[in-house]
Amino acid sequence: MPTILPRCLACLMALFLPCLATLSTWGQEGFKQYTIEQFLKTTSYRGASFSPDNSKLLVSDDSTGVFNAYSIDIASDESTQLTDSKTDSIFSVSYFPHDERFLYTADQGGNELNHLYVRATDGKVTDLTPGENLKAQFAGWSTDDQYFYVLTNERDPKYFDVYEYETDSLERDMIFRNEEGFNFADISPDRQTLAFSKTINRDDSNIYLLDRSSGEMKLITPHEGEINFAPATFTPNGKELVYITDRDSDFRYLEKFNLATGQSAPVLKTDWDVSSASFSKKGTYFVVATNEDAKTHIRVYDFATMKPYPVPKIPGASISSFNISPNEKDVAIYASDSRMPNDLFFAQLPAGKPRKLTQSLNREINPQDLVDGKVVRFQSFDGTTIPGILFKPHQAGPDAKVPALVWVHGGPGGQSRVGYRALIQYLVNHGYAVYAINNRGSSGYGKKFEQLDNRNHGKNDLMDCVTSKKMLVETGYVDPDKIGIIGGSYGGYMTLAALTFQPDAFECGVDIFGISNWYRTVQSIPPWWEAQRKSLEKELGDFSDEEYFRSISPLFHSHQIKKPLMVLQGANDPRVIQVESDEIVAAVRKNGIPVEYLVFEDEGHGFRKKENQLEAYQSILKFVDKYLKKSSAD
Repeated sequence: MPTILPRCLACLMALFLPCLATLSTWGQEGFKQYTIEQFLKTTSYRGASFSPDNSKLLVSDDSTGVFNAYSIDIASDESTQLTDSKTDSIFSVSYFPHDERFLYTADQGGNELNHLYVRATDGKVTDLTPGENLKAQFAGWSTDDQYFYVLTNERDPKYFDVYEYETDSLERDMIFRNEEGFNFADISPDRQTLAFSKTINRDDSNIYLLDRSSGEMKLITPHEGEINFAPATFTPNGKELVYITDRDSDFRYLEKFNLATGQSAPVLKTDWDVSSASFSKKGTYFVVATNEDAKTHIRVYDFATMKPYPVPKIPGASISSFNISPNEKDVAIYASDSRMPNDLFFAQLPAGKPRKLTQSLNREINPQDLVDGKVVRFQSFDGTTIPGILFKPHQAGPDAKVPALVWVHGGPGGQSRVGYRALIQYLVNHGYAVYAINNRGSSGYGKKFEQLDNRNHGKNDLMDCVTSKKMLVETGYVDPDKIGIIGGSYGGYMTLAALTFQPDAFECGVDIFGISNWYRTVQSIPPWWEAQRKSLEKELGDFSDEEYFRSISPLFHSHQIKKPLMVLQGANDPRVIQVESDEIVAAVRKNGIPVEYLVFEDEGHGFRKKENQLEAYQSILKFVDKYLKKSSAD
């Protein structure tokens, strides 16, 4: 299976490009300020699949304003456009093993009903998962490359069945009919054993192995209490399954299960969460990703001895993808830092010098005019240590205090991570300090910390956001009377909760598709989340408890809002449906409070089209300028 490293559960926010101004200007300290148009010239890249001859990489980028598929020639860095969508974003998945057909996925206007397509070498496109109201995803190639695997909920919207497709003919067979909410993870090299996880709740899950010949589904992780078990990958010889667990530990680590003996043994334990593990095609390299203080670190081992290999180094960067070529000679790496958007690098193994293949940041922008995010911790109201990433504007100082925004990630259970965020850099470039808080309940800091917000949303996690203001003021460069709050998805809810339940804490709020009525939201979750339903109930509360959900829903307490609000919403959002935003906007306007509201008819949960980003993020900067850059006497 290909190596897919975890993204920041708040990574949608990396799409949020900024605002206002039509000409570049020079800041007070000699740094340059940039326009929204200049920031929107930054290109986002995704995916990195080696071609069969190892000469090209298949990627997606949004240089045309909409994501399309491209090939990048490794020798020349030359990019060739392969698809030409003007409407729906196309995300490349993989070249075929022995020819330059490739797979890609696309939905319809952001509705998340992705189909899987194959593009032939003559340009002909075939939908491999045709039908209405279904969702599909690629699940990897067989070890011998004769088959690939696809998950779809076409039979039952609640569950994903597993299909095996022949690589040459594209004919398929259902090899697992999912009736009980299993989550497919991997298939053994001989294609006879399938590994699944099954969620009990957010803090408790199991691993099952299916014998394809007998049809027997076997639980291999019986346990008492709440422990998470998640299959990672079969070993290249098919004799063991490597899995991730937090048994007897605050952090997740690696163990292996012997299929013949039924015994488990330790593989690797660190002081941070192990987030993924995989093998290179021939099994030479065992790649492990760890989430270390909001940054991904990659380590590569010889699995038999767990002796580490040297790896290509990109100093200071966080690695989001480490994709080893099938011949195991080369690696494609996605890396970013606060001033470098996710760029694609190529290196020879084991430890060649990485060569940058893409230039995602607009060349008109000097990275020195941007700022590095610094991990900063503070003591919250109850003594809990809360981490986050602080961005200080170049122009800020004791004699030049600036306004600030508390940035709340999505989730719940997401994490703000070290890396480039265009909207944050734009806001900082235009004079705002930004603190990307990882309030209690965020992932990446151990399960105890992650559980602190269970059935407590809009309460202690909100108080973390409020208390962070004290830390900001104590920096000496933030104006205490000019602090706002901003967030998307769950962060949008936290913005609404802050203005509702702590109405004097922030001077304004920007809600990007946030939840206003929790009871309606949990009743209308997409059907394909059925397997995670109990996990969500453990996190959020019993879905039948209308009284509780009303108590934490800003909509039912909107009369308490007295500070200006901005709301942005995608009309096709299947997670936070448009009525969530419509109703809170109407309620706040009824009270005479200033509200600005933007709805994008061709977007879903996250804004992908640059023309929409232009309008949306111009409006965000204009809004916060109006309410946070006003003089104290206004």
